[in-house]
Amino acid sequence: MKLLAFLMQTGGHMAGWRHPDAAPAALTDIAYFQHCAAVAERGLFDGVFIADSVGYPPARGDDVFACLETPKLDPAVIIAALSATTRHLGFVGTASTSYSQPFELARRFASLDHVTGGRIGWNIVASTMENEAHNFGLASHYDHTERYARAGEFVDVAKRLWDSWEDGAMLADKAAGRYTDPARIHGVGYQGVHFQVAGPLNVPRGPQGHPVLVQAGASDVGKRFAAAHAEVIFTSHSSMATAQAFRAEMHELLREAGRSADSCKIMCAITPIIGASAAEAQATRTALDAAIPLPVAMGKLEGLLGNVDLSGHDPDGPLPDVPESGMSKSTWEQVVGLARREGLTIRQLAAQVAGGRTSRTVTGTAADVADELEAWYTSGAADGFVIAAPYLPAGLELFVDGVVPLLQQRGLFRTEYAPGTLRDRLGLARPDNGYASGAYAPVRPEFIGNGA
Repeated sequence: MKLLAFLMQTGGHMAGWRHPDAAPAALTDIAYFQHCAAVAERGLFDGVFIADSVGYPPARGDDVFACLETPKLDPAVIIAALSATTRHLGFVGTASTSYSQPFELARRFASLDHVTGGRIGWNIVASTMENEAHNFGLASHYDHTERYARAGEFVDVAKRLWDSWEDGAMLADKAAGRYTDPARIHGVGYQGVHFQVAGPLNVPRGPQGHPVLVQAGASDVGKRFAAAHAEVIFTSHSSMATAQAFRAEMHELLREAGRSADSCKIMCAITPIIGASAAEAQATRTALDAAIPLPVAMGKLEGLLGNVDLSGHDPDGPLPDVPESGMSKSTWEQVVGLARREGLTIRQLAAQVAGGRTSRTVTGTAADVADELEAWYTSGAADGFVIAAPYLPAGLELFVDGVVPLLQQRGLFRTEYAPGTLRDRLGLARPDNGYASGAYAPVRPEFIGNGA
C-alpha cells in the first residue's frame, strides 16, 4: 500500500493542538516540519502532504475567528527546506489554480522537482473561500463551474510548459560553446479563454517530467477533472463501502478518459487515534472532542456548508435543509449526507466534522489500526492512505512505531526504500514529452537564437 503523511498544521483533529504531546506553537519553526518529515521518512512513507490556502476562513465574532485557523507557511518554502534534510521522502505541495498563474506555478514546481531530485507532487486545488478572492482583487470567488474550467486550462498550460524543454535540451557543451539545443526548446503559444502564455519555461524539464498531479475534488465535475488529469486522488470516506464505490466509479471514469486504472492511485484519508489499549485510545478521542468549544465547532460546520447561518436552529435538532454550497460541492454533499445517514443533530454533526471525521477515524490499538487499513486495502477500497495524525508530531510517531511494523510483517508495506523518484515509488509512469511525441503542435519561441 501507499502512504502519505498529512502534515496539517498541528494535526488532523481541530483540537489536536491542545493535546499534551502536541507542539502547538511550532508552525513557524522549520525544525518542527523537519522533525515530522524525519518521522515520516523513518516510517518509509511515500511522502508528506502539505495543505494550503491563500485566505482566512470567515467566522462570526472575534473569539471564534481567533480559534478557527492556524498559520500556514508557503508549502514551497517548507518543501525546499525539508528536501535538504531527507533523502527519499516525497513532498506534495498545495497550490491554487484560481489564484496563481500557470507560468509562475509551473516554474516553481519544476524548480522543486530539480531541487528535491524528483520527489515533488502538486496538489491541485481550485480554492473555496470567498476571502481568497478578496485577497486577489476580486469582488467574489469564481463559481464552481468556472473554477474547474479555469483549472482544466491551467493544468493543460502547465503540462505544455514542463514539456517545453525536451530531455537533452541542455547541452552545456564547452567545446562548441553551446549551452542549449534550440531545436529541443519549444514555445507554448497558448491562447485560451482564461490564459495566454507564450513560453517556453525558463527551467528544464524535471527528473519526473511532470510533478505528480494530486487532486481531491469529489463532485461530479471534480471527478471528471481527476479522471482527465490526476495521478493521485486524495479522498475522504467514513465507510469502506463508500470508498469501494468511489474507487470503482473513478476506474470507470478513467477508462472513459482513455486511461488505465493503474495510472491513478486512490488514497483515503484516515485519522488514527492510537492507544496502548482500546480504552486508552477512546479516552484520547473523547478528550480531543471535548476540547473543541461549541462555537468553534459550529463555525466549522457553517463554513463547510457554504457559510450558512445555523444560529436560528435548535442545536439539538436535525440539520435543516440548506442550500447547496457554491464553494466545495463535494464537501457539502459529504456533510449533509453524513447528517442524514446517521441521523445526527446539529450539535453532533458540528462535533463530528470539527473533529475531522467526514473521513474515517480509527480509534484503538496499533493492531486495530493495522487491521482496518489491511481490510480497506485488500477489499479494493483504496490503493493507499493519507494518514492524518490527530496531533503532531507524537501522533505520527505512534503510527510509525506501532502500525508500520505490523503492516510490514503482513507483507503490506515496504521494508526499505528503493532508488527512484516519487513517481517510481507510487508506481506511476514518467509522462512522454508532448512536443517530442507530436501531441503538441510545435511553436517557435520568439527569442531563442542559436543557443550560444
